[in-house]
Amino acid sequence: MHRFIDGEDRMQQTLLPHSLEDYVGEENPVRVIEVFIDELDLAALGFAGMTPAATGRPAYHPSTLLKIYLYGYLNRVQSSRRLERETQRNIELMWLTGRLMPDFKTIADFRKDNGPAIRATCRQFVMLCRQLDLFCETVIAIDGSRFKAVNTRDKNYTHGAIERRMEQVEASIARYLSALDTADRQEGEVAEAKSARLKDKLARLKQQMQHLREMEIAVQAAPDRQISLTDPDARAMATSGKGTGIVGYNVQTAVEAEHHLIVAHEVTNQGHDRSQLAPMALKAQEATGNKEITVLADRGYFSGDQVLSCEGTGVAPIVPKTLTSSGTKRGFFTRQDFIYDAEHDHYTCPAGAKLTKAKRRADHTEDLDFYRHLSACFTCPLKSRCTPTKLRRIKRWVNEDVLDRMQDRLDRMPQAMGVRRQTVEHPFGTLKAWMGATHFLTRTLDKVRTEMSLHVLAYNIKRVIAIIGVGPLMAAIRT
Repeated sequence: MHRFIDGEDRMQQTLLPHSLEDYVGEENPVRVIEVFIDELDLAALGFAGMTPAATGRPAYHPSTLLKIYLYGYLNRVQSSRRLERETQRNIELMWLTGRLMPDFKTIADFRKDNGPAIRATCRQFVMLCRQLDLFCETVIAIDGSRFKAVNTRDKNYTHGAIERRMEQVEASIARYLSALDTADRQEGEVAEAKSARLKDKLARLKQQMQHLREMEIAVQAAPDRQISLTDPDARAMATSGKGTGIVGYNVQTAVEAEHHLIVAHEVTNQGHDRSQLAPMALKAQEATGNKEITVLADRGYFSGDQVLSCEGTGVAPIVPKTLTSSGTKRGFFTRQDFIYDAEHDHYTCPAGAKLTKAKRRADHTEDLDFYRHLSACFTCPLKSRCTPTKLRRIKRWVNEDVLDRMQDRLDRMPQAMGVRRQTVEHPFGTLKAWMGATHFLTRTLDKVRTEMSLHVLAYNIKRVIAIIGVGPLMAAIRT
């Protein structure tokens, strides 16, 4: 065959390199894995099996299994069965493990039994990044994303989902009963066979209805009124598309703005982010070692109590306020149209009237103050655009000054939300691309957290290699 590049004859004898070392280049990332894990104090991190048993079959050293997992997550191979195959054919893994080939059960059990230690290993690499002065930037972006669990939507039960399924089953029963009535009026073998099939379907539907009734009782008894059968910790979560909710976990990450390294992460089964601002911000502050940081987050994190929790800690959150008032749709002035004067403690309405604080009632338990003008509203020419009631009242939280200071920071940093988006959303896209069109491989919250830590550790290693290179990173690890 001419004018094409020809391959070698399979029967041609060749002189292969004498050692596996010759197959692995000096800039191969697998060398970083080798050095990083060899420099770890695995016993101090809490890995099980560091002391071999005196009798019985010798076990694999934890460092060997950790190397296999870290190599797998760096190369998008997370399954224990696929990792078993890779140890038998992958030259880089043969070099890394010394040709050891654990079976998939041994590999899977290592991840299952060493969750806290694996998560500590992830934090250890973050500490290494801190020692390399990669966290000089004090701007941290926080966001959450929903990841699928092993549990399917059909195996997740809530009160609303059970009601919808019961309606569907009842409609199917009515349809099959009508078809069965029609088949009974017909004669012949075909009609008899059709009638038998319909009766079988009706019996299965009745069993399904009985199962739904049982699940309805179980859901009412559940603490959060939700049950997942395959993964008991997975929860139904809404996504941006209508009717596209998933059953999974909410993964939180804090990413520094300069190098886009994940400095802190957490996995929860709450479907919202409102209670995650302060916990994630404080974790990021501790991980970076910076006494003062600026934390950027989207509207989903807006919570007065969370912003207040950051006060005095060195964390300066910047979160846009949620605009939930229905007044805009009805053509009324919104709360933002009323200007607050902190020195005199009053609001100025669009018509120029001063709304002063009302005296609190003795039985008032809410931490809200109300501002109003007792007479101006009756003669105000703008009242039709302000309120349908007699008086317009403005509610103010007693700690509203904390939110005012946060709004001032946002006004001084108008590009904040753009920085947040380009900082924290890219790592999520990368992690989901590595996982592929699939879900977490493990079940229950504790094991999913371990799996996520391996993803984050692999991501951070790749980022640091891209920033400083393989050689300098290995030198830093050794020191």
